[in-house]
Amino acid sequence: MEAVIEVEDLRKVYKLGTVEVEVLKNINVHIHKSEFVSIMGPSGSGKSTLLYLIGGLDKPTSGCIKVNGKEISQMKDRDESAMRRKDIGFVFQFYNLIPNLSVEENVFLPILLDGKKIKSYRSKLDEILEIVGLADRKKHTPRELSGGQQQRVAIARALINEPEIILADEPIGNLDSKTGTEVMKLLKAINTEKKRTIVQVTHSREAADYGLRVINLKDGMVC
Repeated sequence: MEAVIEVEDLRKVYKLGTVEVEVLKNINVHIHKSEFVSIMGPSGSGKSTLLYLIGGLDKPTSGCIKVNGKEISQMKDRDESAMRRKDIGFVFQFYNLIPNLSVEENVFLPILLDGKKIKSYRSKLDEILEIVGLADRKKHTPRELSGGQQQRVAIARALINEPEIILADEPIGNLDSKTGTEVMKLLKAINTEKKRTIVQVTHSREAADYGLRVINLKDGMVC
């Protein structure tokens, strides 16, 4: 099966003054096309750091990360930014929506950042908002939405560019159990029906079990 994400001998060390803290220790992980993989571990295990490194939001101390066969560390900044906009959709725990923009404006942000014309994506927007159950909320602002609805907006924003990979960092960490279950079912449906590769970070066994495979991290190591 084709690997769309390859992590080999990955290390990440942070320096705090004269002290070095090794957050990730020789991580080796392959994630295949259309997989739904859960990276699970307690706080401080390095799971979010691993996700950010895979998404090119941070740089490794050593080791190799390839996305679709291309090593991130060898990309030019322009190419790496283009990869994050086109090939990867991000879903964060705290939604990262712009409060004074409407739902549709928040979803369209990756399109605007990529210099594309919004009018070409109107039908795609309607389709995605239908999928996430917000077709009647596109003119609302985030403050008019519940936490679960805001996370659905974040998922819609991650989908608008039709990325192959979705990276989700504690996607239900701020939601109650009922709403969290709804969001996880939505991600599962996107994986199953749209064949998107999804990698989520979670400390919840219940959320992790929505994945096809669970990678456990402890003290910066796969265990």
